[in-house]
Amino acid sequence: MCFRYIYIIILALLVSVQGHIVWAQDTDDPSSSKTFHGYSCTDDCSGHKAGYNWAAKKGLTSEDECGGRSNSFIEGCRAYVREQAAER
Repeated sequence: MCFRYIYIIILALLVSVQGHIVWAQDTDDPSSSKTFHGYSCTDDCSGHKAGYNWAAKKGLTSEDECGGRSNSFIEGCRAYVREQAAER
């Protein structure tokens, strides 16, 4: 089960979103925590990136479609859906 989750995260990180891979948005202050589309990250934002890329691959249009066992994955998914809604 753990290997499957790791594989999914790695795969999601490699998925291209609109021609580019989505990375964490670092702040100018290195002492401050990293964020990803407004959500705080605890480490490298990998869960957020995986959720965002997964939502992009699936073409999700509703936050209700964002699910999973990881809060960061769900937040990344929601970030993608909100970004797409704002672009419409």
